Amino acid sequence: MVKALLVAAVSSGQGKTTITAALARKLVRLGKRVRVFKCGPDFIDPMLLERASGAPVRSLDLWMVGQDLCAQQLAQAAAEVDVILIEGVMGLYDGTPSSADLARAFGVPVMAVIDAGAMAQTAGALVLGLRDYGPVEMAGVIANRVASEGHAKMVAASLRDIPLFATLPKQAKSLPERHLGLVLPGEVADIDQLLDDLADQLVFDESAWNKLREVDFAPAPAPTPAATAPLTGKTIAIARDAAFMFLYPANVDVLRALGATLTYFSPLANEAVPAQADAVYLPGGYPELHAEQLSQATRWQTSIRAAHAAGLPIVAECGGMMALADTLADKNGAIWNMAGLLPGAVAMQPRLAGLGPQGLPTPQGVLRGHTFHYSTLDTKVEPAAYTVKHPSAIQGEAWYRVGTLTASYFHAYFPSNPVATAALFLRSET
Repeated sequence: MVKALLVAAVSSGQGKTTITAALARKLVRLGKRVRVFKCGPDFIDPMLLERASGAPVRSLDLWMVGQDLCAQQLAQAAAEVDVILIEGVMGLYDGTPSSADLARAFGVPVMAVIDAGAMAQTAGALVLGLRDYGPVEMAGVIANRVASEGHAKMVAASLRDIPLFATLPKQAKSLPERHLGLVLPGEVADIDQLLDDLADQLVFDESAWNKLREVDFAPAPAPTPAATAPLTGKTIAIARDAAFMFLYPANVDVLRALGATLTYFSPLANEAVPAQADAVYLPGGYPELHAEQLSQATRWQTSIRAAHAAGLPIVAECGGMMALADTLADKNGAIWNMAGLLPGAVAMQPRLAGLGPQGLPTPQGVLRGHTFHYSTLDTKVEPAAYTVKHPSAIQGEAWYRVGTLTASYFHAYFPSNPVATAALFLRSET
């Protein structure tokens, strides 16, 4: 039994991540062992939540991750910590499956975050609607951007039988953002001071906290061990730096479970693909922010071309694919030469170009994941396949093959199909 909350809101932009980070940091400073999860596909918010809680942050999603693996992760965490916090995605009922679906699947009470900056008593109507629409079990409310103690009392009075759990005042300094979400924690010089300040300003009702019921996460069935480890003896080189950091920790776990030895290198530092590599993995990230530096990384570019010419499997996702095009136009319109393994030109767009859960059909079954990008690729290469959007089942992202390179805007979640994952990193027998 463990205290557990799903932190949700009526929409994005209400302050869920800020509140979850503040609550995690406050509980840690109170001596609690805290584990935070992120609902839905996300790379950046988990980095901040890991910094706030001091523990790894994994993904929970009933479709992409699957209910069994979600149950295993929650049960393991419950055996190790005092508190589990799950940050929801978008609005409480948005998506198929939604954050509310996850809360109901595991009996987790919901903590509603509301932006009270431009409302008072209407907060009650909003929260009661959030509770009753599903319905969900509503544990309480955290009101963000509260102006005064009097303002907080008006909000609390409007909630009727739902407790006002905590309040956070309007912030003079907020967590900085860019086109794919929050700025990375490592780029904010005073991030720990900022998190401590948020924790200090979170006015917290300890009596309401003590009344929260505990959740019983029943031990989940142990994962079935793989019959074989098809990547045994293979070394996979993974690009890892400020341009390539969107990597699910679970993907790394799966590659190791499949038998692979992992090594890391930095294209931004002009490091070559390691000589011992049998395959290369270029995850997503922010190559558009480092395009000039990447264009000048001639040693890296020469090495990835040589790896391709030598027939090494290369898996490039989103930002990884962008770095392998002929050129990359940044948000200012400057055009930079990239590695040139995928003929075509990438250009940043002012609007979102792709978003949402998708699955890639493979001979080994569907490999699930998601897409989220602001750039487009103009190429004459014919796609070898397309992903399928969930739940609409309409055509999603193009998936390209150029020799031993596979590239797409699609971010794969490897635990959804380890057999298909292994096939991506093995040389074809044909």
